[in-house]
Amino acid sequence: QVQLVESGGGLVQGGGSLRLSCVASGRTFSSYGLGWFRQAPGNDRRFVGISWSSGRALYADSVKGRFIISRDNAKNTVYLQMNSLKPEDTAVYYCARTRPGYSGMFPEEYDYWGQGTQVTVSS
Repeated sequence: QVQLVESGGGLVQGGGSLRLSCVASGRTFSSYGLGWFRQAPGNDRRFVGISWSSGRALYADSVKGRFIISRDNAKNTVYLQMNSLKPEDTAVYYCARTRPGYSGMFPEEYDYWGQGTQVTVSS
């Protein structure tokens, strides 16, 4: 059973930064894409970015240039560095692992999810 555990959320002032971490269990961590999604009240879960097994990353337009995803395969950890935070970034942030053979931007392409961590950005 794969488990993903996020941490690092909290309250931050607009313009500030936070770094989220997601630690995964399992021995094939490096073979999978690891994505970040977020869900604000009343909204669907939305794609933030993904780190592919190649090390390359893809970001949603809304966070491009402000958020950076990195991964440390030796520690089974993926990070989401969030800079220049805005109130509209407020949401519960989830990390997730892609299904075998998938590597995209849609929730259905992921099979394991963390419990989420709250990020609140004040204006």
